[in-house]
Amino acid sequence: MSIALECKKAKRTGFLPAFVGGGILAAAVPIINMSVRSDMYVGLQESPIQILMNANWQMIAMLNILLIVIGGCLLYSTEFADNAMQKMKSLPIRESNIFMGKFALMVMMCVIVLIFEAAAIAFCSFHWFEIGSEFWMELCKSIGYTMLLMLPCIVTSLFISSACKNMWISLGIGVVCVFTATILPTDHFILSLFPFALPFQIYIDTDTVQTMHYIFAAMIELVAFGLAELIFIKVRRMFE
Repeated sequence: MSIALECKKAKRTGFLPAFVGGGILAAAVPIINMSVRSDMYVGLQESPIQILMNANWQMIAMLNILLIVIGGCLLYSTEFADNAMQKMKSLPIRESNIFMGKFALMVMMCVIVLIFEAAAIAFCSFHWFEIGSEFWMELCKSIGYTMLLMLPCIVTSLFISSACKNMWISLGIGVVCVFTATILPTDHFILSLFPFALPFQIYIDTDTVQTMHYIFAAMIELVAFGLAELIFIKVRRMFE
């Protein structure tokens, strides 16, 4: 019920077109890159997916994170417009359920975006490289790993958007977080745990032990920010 309600509210904003358009733009990155600079990559010894991810994922990840930030702002802008949030509180609907509905909707849209990007990487692999029997398994693992690492970024972005009634403030904070993440070294484990920096990690370049560390860290951050949102909701009610 909550997800269906959030989908109806999202139709009144540019949320769905933003994610679809952003997903297509991100998926076009490896195709354009290989079209104009294929000579730089075709002769390399690594696997096709490793070459493509190393060459394009930093740009794709940044676009994904920007989409998440913009999506969080759009979803909550309708809640604070014309005191809609105050009106919702008079209904038998929990504010935490609203947050969870938005989180679920954002996850669904991120899955769609990642499918676009996986299709683009598969196309580039077929067109410019010779793929092996393990290609599809590597691709599925890479996309699944990326989705897990995007969850803390999603919940953090929604938390920031829910705390700021002015959409431009939450957008500004999100953009600062994105550019902060771009300057953090991806090979430094502690710094790379910043929620907006986690999606920059690449599964194919990470050993199994470190991969599990990142997954556990992502789950801990997801739970921590989810609990922080529930606490924030209760505290805000006390001062309203």
